[in-house]
Amino acid sequence: MALANLVHADGTPHLSPATTPAQAGLVDIRRLAPDIAEDIKYAGSDNFVGTPVDGYLAPKCLLLQPAADALARVERDLRAQHQRLELFDCYRPARAVQHFVRWAGDLADQRTKATHYPTLDKSKLLGDYIAPVSGHSRGATVDLTLMQCDAADTHCAPLDMGTDFDYFGTLANTDSPDATATQHANRERLKHAMEREGFRNYAMEWWHYTLSPEPTPDLIYDVPVQ
Repeated sequence: MALANLVHADGTPHLSPATTPAQAGLVDIRRLAPDIAEDIKYAGSDNFVGTPVDGYLAPKCLLLQPAADALARVERDLRAQHQRLELFDCYRPARAVQHFVRWAGDLADQRTKATHYPTLDKSKLLGDYIAPVSGHSRGATVDLTLMQCDAADTHCAPLDMGTDFDYFGTLANTDSPDATATQHANRERLKHAMEREGFRNYAMEWWHYTLSPEPTPDLIYDVPVQ
């Protein structure tokens, strides 16, 4: 499946000619929040593909400047409440999305089923859960969770959200009726903090937020994360 065909088909964004983060206007969130917690899943093997993903040359969170500024404000506001964010993914190169599509088409590879899609047949993932073009590639979407810290802010632990990141199934839906009252409350805490700075949630994934309005809604990028 050629990348050029995917991004120039009717209704899909255009591909930026940028070849570096600087050319794309992508900035490292740690320029604004130097010690923000990061666990960038696709730079390693702890993800649904089970291997480092194409385009992730470093475990960094890159975002367009308006999204980075807004995310840094969320982190700042949360710290006043002894809470912090933990980031799983930010800007995602278009080549990484194509890696996902290839993985979804390899039905023989079931290594991560027990963790990431225990109730679904892998053949059902392409479409509803894995799309050929991702909003992450537009540079204003983040995947993250909320952590609660102790009074001294020396130890922080993720709140119970009901599923791990990148769980394919309805329990990951933000308003899933199968989540407990505590899990719903934690999801709402995260949602409130993100919405206050202009991020909107994707209803199928409690961890997924996009800045609204997006800085470049009709443009995706394919520069490596480095």
